Amino acid sequence: MYDFQTVNNRRNSNSVKWDVQKQELPMNLADMDFQTAPEIITALQEKVATGIFGYENVPLEYYQAVKLWYQQVHQCTLQTEWMLFATGVVPAISSIVRRMSHAGDNIVVQPPVYNIFYHSIENNGRHTLTNDLLYQDGSYQINWEQLEQQLAQPLTTMMLLCNPQNPSGQIWTKSQLSKLSRLCKQYQVVLVSDEIHGDLTIGDHDYTPICSLPMDLLQQTVALVSPSKTFNLAALHAATVIVPNQFVRAQINRGLNNDELAEPNLVAIPGSIAAYTKGQKWLSALKQQLQQNYQLVDWYLQQNLPAIKLISGGATYLLWLDCSALKIPADQLATQLQELEGLLLSPGNIYRGNGDHFLRMNIACPPEILQTGLQKLVQGIKLIQK
Repeated sequence: MYDFQTVNNRRNSNSVKWDVQKQELPMNLADMDFQTAPEIITALQEKVATGIFGYENVPLEYYQAVKLWYQQVHQCTLQTEWMLFATGVVPAISSIVRRMSHAGDNIVVQPPVYNIFYHSIENNGRHTLTNDLLYQDGSYQINWEQLEQQLAQPLTTMMLLCNPQNPSGQIWTKSQLSKLSRLCKQYQVVLVSDEIHGDLTIGDHDYTPICSLPMDLLQQTVALVSPSKTFNLAALHAATVIVPNQFVRAQINRGLNNDELAEPNLVAIPGSIAAYTKGQKWLSALKQQLQQNYQLVDWYLQQNLPAIKLISGGATYLLWLDCSALKIPADQLATQLQELEGLLLSPGNIYRGNGDHFLRMNIACPPEILQTGLQKLVQGIKLIQK
């Protein structure tokens, strides 16, 4: 019913991911090489066909679509009045940092974590506190003792959480999220949860939206969601900021408007509504393809490159590859793979923490591309080891 096999030529198309040399294969940026759901394409075509491209409002229908999606897909009940529109998760995070903290404040993150978090913190004059995740037996755990000490510091006013975690794909449990929220409540720290990868769980895994916690644990909590990763709609520039507490919501709303981040473009609303109301079958088919791709990578590495271990986090199409056995720094490894084989992977050191022992690989592509990428990875590592 849906095509995940065709190789779409994205070169010379203004694609950031594919703005590379002719011989290079990009498997680094979090951008799928599949066409989005036909239902979304139809909605966008109908919008463009009107021929009138004036200023846009965010209708109640948009928030109702988000609410319905989280009820049906994640069994999480949201209220439409909790929601604010924003032109992206990252712009919203930066705006929230500016509005809900002060220059010089501490903001806690849990490396290895999405590198743009550091930009949102440090480019705005705040200080990063790193609660490094503990890596053991192929998974990550939270260093609770250190975390509480950091949250208790007088200058700590915010924590940025990745749920599920990028780059490891780690899915945080309801128990872990509850404990995190209690600690943030205890020390009056705003907890901002980036949940952009929440729909992209693999196999039988599912994620727990932070807003599914009891209301008493949500008074200092902000969640950010978007169809952009789920349906490959990053260029639509649409996200939802979910803030249960009305006073916190009022402050964030003022910040988003001051930063000019609250007005949708031509296609943001119809594309998002179509995704949330008509995209579930496509997403189910996509996740089946991603699981097959994941299994292919797991098998291929075991057969051809057992020194690299695939970390099974349970979510995202971004694989976290443990390369520690090679004893080569991640940035050096990524550079050599690009030079020798034209393969572009993300070096783990940009995510800090123990990321210097890892590479991140995007597997949201047709099997033909994935097989080529795996061959390049194996050939490149063999050449490097010589």
